[in-house]
Amino acid sequence: MIKEQHEVTNLGYPQNPGPVMSTVVHVQADTVVPDHIVWSLFNTLFFNYCCLGFVAFAYSVKSRDRKMVGDVIGAQSHASTAKCLNIVTLVLGLLMTIGLIVVLAIVLPVYFRALEQGMQSGRGV
Repeated sequence: MIKEQHEVTNLGYPQNPGPVMSTVVHVQADTVVPDHIVWSLFNTLFFNYCCLGFVAFAYSVKSRDRKMVGDVIGAQSHASTAKCLNIVTLVLGLLMTIGLIVVLAIVLPVYFRALEQGMQSGRGV
């Protein structure tokens, strides 16, 4: 036998006759962390009061990134912040929309009445 072949065959056997150690990998089940990215996108496009919708969208993206990396606690933290911002944005956006409708319903008839009276008196506006 050639010396090189002899060395290769000797490398294949364990040098130490002690117990063989094994490695166990524990894989956690996927923890579902909602990132609220669709809700944040909706608020960004339609109810972006004081840019809160955009900030909520940024936190949603951060939450998704943390989830992809495997940082469940960080993902939950960013998701919670995004959820709070989305709630505030939605409430403020709805209040502003309802307020605008009420103001227009009150102001426009008064304006049209004043316009009509001005036209009748011949002054015009």
